[in-house]
Amino acid sequence: MEDVTESSSSGGGVDGDADDVPEVVALTRELVAVPVGDAEAAAGDRIEAWLREHAPGAVLRDDHGNVFARRTPADAEPATPEGLTDARDVTAGDRPTLALVGHHDVVDPAASQVADGRLTFDVDEGADDPASGGVGARVRGRGVADMKGAVAAAMLAFRDADLAPGRDLAFASFVGEEVGGEGCRAAIADGFAPAWAVVGEGSTGYSAAGVTDVAVAHKGRRTVTVEAAGAAAHASEPDEGENAIYRATDAVDVLRDLQWPSVDVAGETLSGSVVVTEVDGGSAWNVVPDSCEVTVDERTVPGERAAVARVEAIEGVAVRVDQDLPPMRCGDDAFADAVLAAATDAQAGQPERVTKPHATDAGWLDDRAGTECVVCGVAEPGEAHTDAESASVAILERCRRTYEGVAGASFE
Repeated sequence: MEDVTESSSSGGGVDGDADDVPEVVALTRELVAVPVGDAEAAAGDRIEAWLREHAPGAVLRDDHGNVFARRTPADAEPATPEGLTDARDVTAGDRPTLALVGHHDVVDPAASQVADGRLTFDVDEGADDPASGGVGARVRGRGVADMKGAVAAAMLAFRDADLAPGRDLAFASFVGEEVGGEGCRAAIADGFAPAWAVVGEGSTGYSAAGVTDVAVAHKGRRTVTVEAAGAAAHASEPDEGENAIYRATDAVDVLRDLQWPSVDVAGETLSGSVVVTEVDGGSAWNVVPDSCEVTVDERTVPGERAAVARVEAIEGVAVRVDQDLPPMRCGDDAFADAVLAAATDAQAGQPERVTKPHATDAGWLDDRAGTECVVCGVAEPGEAHTDAESASVAILERCRRTYEGVAGASFE
């Protein structure tokens, strides 16, 4: 393990206006501080332009807004010498591909994260912070943790890594992750299918404060609407109708009694859940309701689902699946071990294999592209989607080193 203080690799302090800021901070700022009204496209423009100017290999901006790049080992011929024409080309060829994966969309910012029509970006020197390896400098702004900081780290690693022979390296930043993985799903449909992927969503602070771990599994999320139909009648003659709310509450009783699935991963139990979160029914105080809807939040685990469809045994009750974000589980121990070794070399703490409660694009890659995935990234618990979103400069640097280490590692 390195003797890691995790301060700036560029020298000097971390001054938001200085010319000697760490490169990963400067690049994160470039991706974050974009016009609010066109933040996703503007960030994609900057990623594409930077890769074309600074990185070796071929670059693609697809019709969906996703940005890709691909490098080959120095002693190998490119899979598509003429360049990249679609997402399929990014992982085409005889050599397997390792991808560094992120997304450049963000959730809506708070008013405090906007100034003069642009997303703000600040650097806070701070005090010594044990959670950041003893270095307190943090960057602040919408998207620095989820997940433009990790995207910047991956871009620099893509440029600088010494590649392992026999394997290509890809970079991918997707649109629409925050609204159900739209960009990732579109890329997979177009043929993007790396053999392995390191997805840069947050994995810091799971085993211990300030430690960047390697998540080898995460939950999925399924949103289900239970629709109960009845027959309207005047409330003074309730027997003349069929009360949809009664049928819905019968369904809720079934849901409450369901057994939640679980699976053992990385030395811990990853448990699913089924929770009723909304009820909507009835039209007036004196009318027997003819419809009622119950919203169900189901957290899924790899290989298991709760038996939500059992409610359909109740007369007049049906289930509609509104969103189904798949879970993920890495099945390649050698790959997971290589990422863990790279993360260990990049920090003073001792990272572990962990699981995440949140769905990511790794679920789509695992489920639809057959990609072996792990999650390893900047964000710490409680940072993503907050009005005071921030990321540690030390951890940004650490992730950059981790991604470089994985790109050069042997694990096939």
